[in-house]
Amino acid sequence: MKEKSTSSKRTLSSTLGDVKTQFFTFAGRKNPFVFQSGEKLSPVTLAYETYGTLSPARDNAILLFHALSGSQHAAGINQHVPGVDGLWTEENHLGWWDDYIGPGKALDTDRFFVVCANYIGGCYGSSGPVSINPRTKKPYGRNFPTVMFGDIVNSQIRLLDHLGIEKLHATIGTSLGGMCSINLAVRYPQRVKLVVPIASGIEVAIQQRISNYEQICAIEEDRFFSGGHYYGTGHRPDRGLTLARMISHKTFVSLGQMAERARGLVVRPEEDKDKWYWMSHPVESYMRNQGLKFVKRFDANTYLRIVDAWQRFDLLKDTGSKSYEEIFAKCTQQRYLVFTIQDDACFAPEQQNQTCRELRKAGVPHQHLTVHTDKGHDSFLIEPELFSPHLAHFLTHFA
Repeated sequence: MKEKSTSSKRTLSSTLGDVKTQFFTFAGRKNPFVFQSGEKLSPVTLAYETYGTLSPARDNAILLFHALSGSQHAAGINQHVPGVDGLWTEENHLGWWDDYIGPGKALDTDRFFVVCANYIGGCYGSSGPVSINPRTKKPYGRNFPTVMFGDIVNSQIRLLDHLGIEKLHATIGTSLGGMCSINLAVRYPQRVKLVVPIASGIEVAIQQRISNYEQICAIEEDRFFSGGHYYGTGHRPDRGLTLARMISHKTFVSLGQMAERARGLVVRPEEDKDKWYWMSHPVESYMRNQGLKFVKRFDANTYLRIVDAWQRFDLLKDTGSKSYEEIFAKCTQQRYLVFTIQDDACFAPEQQNQTCRELRKAGVPHQHLTVHTDKGHDSFLIEPELFSPHLAHFLTHFA
C-alpha cells in the first residue's frame, strides 16, 4: 500500500523534528543469517529508526512493522538516508505515520520507545537486491535470497536483542505489516505483550493472490526487467513497476475517494506518447500518475521480493501447527486489538473476522474495532483521528 505523500510547495513540520536512520549490521562470515529457504547471507544490515527513550527496565518498547512499500522512517523529518539517495525522494521525507508518533500522540514518545525497521530485502538501507554483493562487487539483483515474513521477523528479533529488548510492550503492524506482527506474536509469544494488526489478516485471500500475481507478471514482462539483472544497464523496468502500482493502488483507495482525487484535466505523460490509447478520463490520468511517482522511489526487485513473501505467508507452516487454535493457544498471555476498515478492498473485513474467530477459539483476550470511513484501506494513513484514541487507550490501559 502507499505511504503518505508530501508536496514540494509545503514546508514539512513534525513534533519530533529531524530524525536520522541508524544501521545495525550482524551475521558475519562464520555465522551467516539463515533464511527460511535455507539460503544464507552475510553480512546483514537493517536500517531502523527509534523515537522516544527506552526505559531503565527496557519494558516500554513498541515494534512497528510498515506496509509493503514503507520504510523505517515512520515519524519526524528525514531528508537523507545514506546510500539510498536515488530512491529517497521528497515523498519519503515526512515519516509515514508521523500523525501517530510523538509526545502526546497515540504512540506517545514521552512514554514509549518506538522502533521501526526497513525489512530485510528492502531498498531503503536494509540488505536487499539493490545492496552490493561483497563477492561480486555488484548489486545482488535477483540473486538476493528469497524473503519470507519469518525472515523479516527473525532479523528484527536480532535487532531487538541488539537494543537489549527482551519483551515488547507491543507490536503494531499496518496492512501486510500486521501479518508480520502476528507472525512475531505466535512464533515468539514470550517476547510481546500486546498485538495490534491494523487492516490485516492471518491468511492470504484469493483476491490478494490474484492481484499480487498480476503485479508480479507486470514487472517480469517488462522488456527491461532482464530477469532481475537490470542494474547498470541504463534501463529499469519502470513500465512494469508502474503498472504493478496501478493494479495495487485501486485496492488502497475507495472508488469514491479515487474519483474525488481525480478531478481535473487529463494529463498525458511523456512516457505515453508512443501508445495507441490516449487517456480520456481524469481517473486514468490519476492512476497513471500514481504509478509514475512510485517508480521514482522504489525498486522493482524489492517489490517482487516483498510481494513474494506475501504470497508465501503461511502461519501453519511457520509454526508447524495443524490449526490456528493450536497456534494461538500459546498466546493466551497476550492481548490483541484488531482493526477493520469498512469496505477495505485490500484486506477485506472477513479477514479480520477470521482472525478474531481463531483468537476466540483459543481463548486469547482481544478487542475488534471497525473504522467507518469512505476512504478505504489507506484510512490508517490519512485519518489518525479514527484510530488514535483507541490505540492510545489500548497501549496505556494495559501498560
